[in-house]
Formats: sequence, structure tokens, C-alpha cells
Amino acid sequence: MGDRVLIAPNAFKGTLKAMEVAHIIAGVIQKVRPNTSIELCPIADGGDGTCELLTELLDLKKINIETFDPLGRPIMGFYGFEKETATAFVDVSTVSGVGLLKSNEIDAQVTSTFGTGKLIVHAIQQGAQTIVLGLGGSATVDLGLGILQALGVTFLNEKGRAIIPFSPDVLGKVRHIQLNKPLPKIKFFCLCDVDNTFFGQKGAIPVFGPQKGINSDDFAKLEAKAMNMISLLSLKTKKVVQDQKGFGAAGGIAFGLSFFFDTALEKGAPFYFGQIKITEKVAKADFIITGEGRYDSQSNSGKGAYELKKIMDAKDKVGALISSGREGSSAGFQTYIQLPDLDFRRPDFKSLAAQNLKQVVKDFLEKSS
Repeated sequence: MGDRVLIAPNAFKGTLKAMEVAHIIAGVIQKVRPNTSIELCPIADGGDGTCELLTELLDLKKINIETFDPLGRPIMGFYGFEKETATAFVDVSTVSGVGLLKSNEIDAQVTSTFGTGKLIVHAIQQGAQTIVLGLGGSATVDLGLGILQALGVTFLNEKGRAIIPFSPDVLGKVRHIQLNKPLPKIKFFCLCDVDNTFFGQKGAIPVFGPQKGINSDDFAKLEAKAMNMISLLSLKTKKVVQDQKGFGAAGGIAFGLSFFFDTALEKGAPFYFGQIKITEKVAKADFIITGEGRYDSQSNSGKGAYELKKIMDAKDKVGALISSGREGSSAGFQTYIQLPDLDFRRPDFKSLAAQNLKQVVKDFLEKSS
């Protein structure tokens, strides 16, 4: 394994944050091989928690404010702020994430990104001119209308009345769009970890809709409402924005923002890796340990572990992938460490995930000693 080990796992979705995974792995190595030099560098790819990790690893100022969750309830949110570059780092999942809701509350016909919009407004008040927006883990399919409402765009119903945030079926109710004051001059960098367009068979609604509470019977209706909304946005701004890969992330947030703001859509992993200078860290290491909850066919379309493997190959480095399922064994890593499958119905599944991780790392170290 070598004397210098870089521990660079992604989050294990639904169980452990990337930093938690990194600390668990490091703790086992320190016990079994105390002379090993360890560097922790948890990774992200635009999924939930990407900007939170950047805030921590780049030692940015963390600003906490009260805002709203996906259903409009008060919640404490936060963002990272880099004063020198006037840049705010915001995760949609922080206050508009599906993980904040109980299973019986998940309903994309009601959930809104308005709370995330309030975080962005606060960042602008602090002087932010650029917003890095991590799109993973959202509870919404609102085309970013909630964020736009917070930033000053007013949506009117058929009676000409303003639609308040968190109203049910916002996409179906909008008939007119109003701007009562100039919008802030800001640029968005939207980070995503998927290639899906917004519309189509592999679009946001059929692919991600079910996990956001949308029944398959409603796919066509919701897509028609979204299509009409795009027409209204285009009519108002006199701007044509073509659907593209990545617009399916987070219920079309980048799509909606593109009509009013300078909006760039970027693959999260390369952006993140550039920010934390991971290539230099890989170059210095003898062995790299990465991982994700379940490595599968989607992982090869821009997920963190896959993108890290490309850097490892370029630097002629070896390492291990920790994941559940069998597909990770063909990911090309020197070693594949398979986690046992979890029963997510168990109340203690998170603590069990941590125990399983400790055990498989311990087994690997003992076998390779």
C-alpha cells in the first residue's frame, strides 16, 4: 500500500457524508498501520454536499441564516463565502433537498427552491457576484422558479395575481411573468453530476421524478406544464434557451436561471478537483483509497470516483475502490473492497454502514500486510 495514503472518498449516499467516510477509513489505518502518512481529501462531483465540502476544505467563511425548507417551513441554512473573489458556494440540498423530507412529505408538485433563493439573496447582500450552485439532491422539479421568485421575478396566475412561493402546481398556474425591478447582476456556475436533459425519455421528470414523489401517470402532464413554462420564460425574456445535457439536474434549475442570468453548467467533479488541487495530492501519494455508496453504470458518466480514477491513471497511481454491489469490481481499480448490502428499513442502518466500512477496511489491511 505504501507509506503515503490519500483517502479521497465520495459521500455514501443516504448513509455517510464524504468527510465521515474519510475519517472512518483513516481511523482504521491509524490503528492497523500507525506509521502510515495519511492525507484526507474527501471528494464530490456536484451531488449533494459538494459546496459544503468546498467550504470546509478551502476554509471559506461559513454564513448561517434562517430560510425555508422545500415545503416552506423555517430552517437554518448556510453557504460558503470567498470575499476575495466575491463568490458564494451554495448547495441546493442544504435547504431544498429531498433528504430533509419524510417519505410522506415528498411531493414535487408542492416543493420549491425558494429557500435556496433566500440563501442566494443573502450572499448577494454580502457582495457575492458569482454563485457556485451544487445541484445534487434536490426535492424539486420547479425549473428554479422558487429561486427566481426570491431574486425578484414575479409569476402571475390567470387572474393576474402574484403566485406566492410554495403554492401547489406552480408550473401549471403561471400565465404571466413580471419584473418589478432590475435583477441583480450575478453569474451562476451550476455543478451537476448527471448528463440528463430536462425533457425527453431520459429527462428530469421520468428519471428523477419518482424519487421526488411524481407518479408515472403524471409524467406527461407535468412535462407539458414545464414546456409551457419554458415558452413563457422565452416570451418574457425574448431569449431562446435550448434544452441541453445537465438541465435535468435538480429539476431544471439551470434551465430556468439561464433565461435571466449568465449561467454556466459544469461537470461537478472536474470543477471540484480543480478547486482543491487534487492532481497534486494524487501525485504525492503511494496509494489512493476512494469510494461511493454503490458504484454502477451511472458512475462512469462523471461521478467522483470515476473521475478520480482518470487522474490516477494519468499519474500512473494505484489504489482501492470501496463500494457496495458487484459493478465496482470492473471499474479498473487495483483493488475492489466490497461493502455488504444494507437494509435501509432498519432504524440503525447509518450506524451499521459505519461499522461495515470499518470492518471491510480492517479486513483489507490485514490481508494486504
